Amino acid sequence: MKTLFVSLLISTLLSLSLSQELCNSQDKKVLLQIKKHFGDPYLLASWKSDTDCCTDWYQVECDSTTNRIISLTVFAGNLSGEIPAAVGDLPYLQNLVLRKLTNITGPVQPAIAKLVHLTSLRLDWLNLTGTVPDFLSQLKNLTFLDLSFNGFSGTIPSSLALLPNLLALHLDRNKLTGSIPESFGTFKGSVPDLYLSHNQLTGEIPASLGNMDFSVIDLSRNQLVGDASMLFGPNKTTNNVYLSRNLFEFNLSNVVFPSTIENLDINHNKIFGSIPPQMTQLPLQTLNVSYNRLCGQIPVGGKLQSLDSSSYFHNKCLCGAPLANC
Repeated sequence: MKTLFVSLLISTLLSLSLSQELCNSQDKKVLLQIKKHFGDPYLLASWKSDTDCCTDWYQVECDSTTNRIISLTVFAGNLSGEIPAAVGDLPYLQNLVLRKLTNITGPVQPAIAKLVHLTSLRLDWLNLTGTVPDFLSQLKNLTFLDLSFNGFSGTIPSSLALLPNLLALHLDRNKLTGSIPESFGTFKGSVPDLYLSHNQLTGEIPASLGNMDFSVIDLSRNQLVGDASMLFGPNKTTNNVYLSRNLFEFNLSNVVFPSTIENLDINHNKIFGSIPPQMTQLPLQTLNVSYNRLCGQIPVGGKLQSLDSSSYFHNKCLCGAPLANC
């Protein structure tokens, strides 16, 4: 009799607890499907059917008013397999982060296109392959898109320039080929920080990029050619430009830099001319012009003499401190 009473009491308390649960039942069902898809990994051990996903589960966040799942962040664990289609069944999701999960393979899950409220999509340091999907341009609320450190191949979809609220685009550390889309000189709304380094991009930079005022642009370690000087200009507010290890070829003497430049790396190119005196006026934190074809005396002033000599190594005939006297 006593055992029966205890069992009834536990059952009643459990029922009462579940009836007061904040977590939306459909969202909870989807999350448990995701957990099952990944083989019930230890990383998702807190996802239990008899607890509240809004209060007791790690990696998820609920809206404080509606209690719908708005954030799913899974970081550095033992998940393996493809991204499950079930992620597309969390209709109020604003933030989806899967990162440093190197056993996650396959393409970007097409069901992600259903997540129209996404503002941040971060699928980095995984092992995703295939192409960067065109359907990402449908996620009009995205402010942050990071697909870096994967194995994506093929060309960059020009439609990404249609994202009106994008503040940062990371496609670096992949195997992307082809040229930079012309459309990247016509971003709608704000101009995003653009990271395309460590790919296999070829061709010239579209002239249209000269119309953009990037705060950060990183094109380093590709196979790009021609003139990159259109990225600079006196009316821009650019802070960081990284162009190293390409095949760029232009006259540095003629470049007028934004007065805001803090970090400039153009090493290992075919850039010629001399270092403009204006560089002494820039708030430089780092500068690397090594392995080019520059000549003439390094202008005296600003940060230019305080930099290590390796910042100027292997040019045609640069001289002056911190190199040898002219």
